[in-house]
Amino acid sequence: MPHILIVEDETIIRSALRRLLERNQYEVSEAGSVQEAQERFNIPGFDLIVSDLRLPGAPGTELIKHAEGTPVLIMTSYASLRSAVDSMKMGAVDYIAKPFDHDEMLQTVARILRDRQESAAAAPSRTAGAANGAAPAQGEIGIIGRCSPMLDLYSKIRKVAPTDSNVLIQGESGTGKELVARALHNLSRRAKATMVSVNCAAIPETLIESELFGHEKGAFTGASAGRAGLVEAADGGTLFLDEIGELPLEAQARLLRVLQEGEIRRVGSVHSQKVDVRLIAATHRDLKTLAKTGQFREDLYYRLHVIALKLPPLRERDGDVLEIAEAFLARQCQRMDRELRFARDAEQAIRHYAWPGNVRELENAIERAAILCESPEIGADLLGIDIELDSLDDDFDDGGLATPSAPLGNGHEPTEDLSLEDYFQHFVLEHQDHMTETELARKLGISRKCLWERRQRLGIPRRKSSAATG
Repeated sequence: MPHILIVEDETIIRSALRRLLERNQYEVSEAGSVQEAQERFNIPGFDLIVSDLRLPGAPGTELIKHAEGTPVLIMTSYASLRSAVDSMKMGAVDYIAKPFDHDEMLQTVARILRDRQESAAAAPSRTAGAANGAAPAQGEIGIIGRCSPMLDLYSKIRKVAPTDSNVLIQGESGTGKELVARALHNLSRRAKATMVSVNCAAIPETLIESELFGHEKGAFTGASAGRAGLVEAADGGTLFLDEIGELPLEAQARLLRVLQEGEIRRVGSVHSQKVDVRLIAATHRDLKTLAKTGQFREDLYYRLHVIALKLPPLRERDGDVLEIAEAFLARQCQRMDRELRFARDAEQAIRHYAWPGNVRELENAIERAAILCESPEIGADLLGIDIELDSLDDDFDDGGLATPSAPLGNGHEPTEDLSLEDYFQHFVLEHQDHMTETELARKLGISRKCLWERRQRLGIPRRKSSAATG
């Protein structure tokens, strides 16, 4: 059982992280400062140290000096991203932004410990295996979902990750584009290097070039010293630019030079320097349309669009929404040290609602409901979503097949010799080529969700030539 040391001065965060790690089979010790950690423990004796960057007395990076090879994972707020990148230059193995996502934390911890074990054993690395075509397990991708569009996405991730090709991740806000980017990084040959994540929409336009490409001393007012940019900090690893559609045109021109020539020039410098970064970009905007209207560089668009991955909105992920909701609820139970479950009407509401804010909206709804719930069971009213509960279908309870609204014909109506499941299979196979999913469900007297679930259980795939796309 790996032994992990948590160094964090905020008791609530430290306690929550300890419970998260312990429930995932890690042995955990904790301290509130660097001094306390040094006084109580043998620092090099741990398998991993997870430390906040800003601590009373001394920063978390001070532990690197005493770790003697034990990896140190730094936690930091987004506002301290620059300091986190600097900490990696001092020897930290990686950083993670606070407030951290539980799945991302577990994924990062598992990767660091696995890499350490592989290095110690001098065995062929996992990333080399991926480069040679070994298919990693779905769990390594770190995304919940088993619907057809997501399985297709996982397949593409496995194929694309071992390459150095630029990737453009497209999808609505809140669909989890950064999770896809991290999966691409973790399954690549660059996994042991850093992945620097930048939200282009969160950096003021006047600072974006300095933040990305760095600056020389005196390059502008207040530049009292030269500083490396985030592109340079990602050298050897992966640069993830979220909301790249918000990048100003001048910064786009500089980024194009990075992609074409593999070099950067700091603001105020006349010299260029080589960098080796793999670029992954994400956007919820239509870059092709922006390029046609001059709002995005067309040459940069085609450089980014080498590999395009489409992340479907939650409303198109039939069968996944409740599984994702259950995972979010389990996370909240861990944080709050409570046992909670969804009531039947809550499950139905979760399945029926369109979730325009996608996974992010779902997560926020579950967190709010868990906090406000005063009983062990969460009702639909606590989700805070706009849906008519009286309109929910009862067939979600057991996936039962209701009385069909029209007979199949050809002698295939349900009889004593032909079960409802046989009837369902005959009907779907005979009509799916000229009916949409909505029409099939209506004829069978069930919901689309029930139709999808019964397809899965009976192993009836959609035909690619089918018109059943609605």
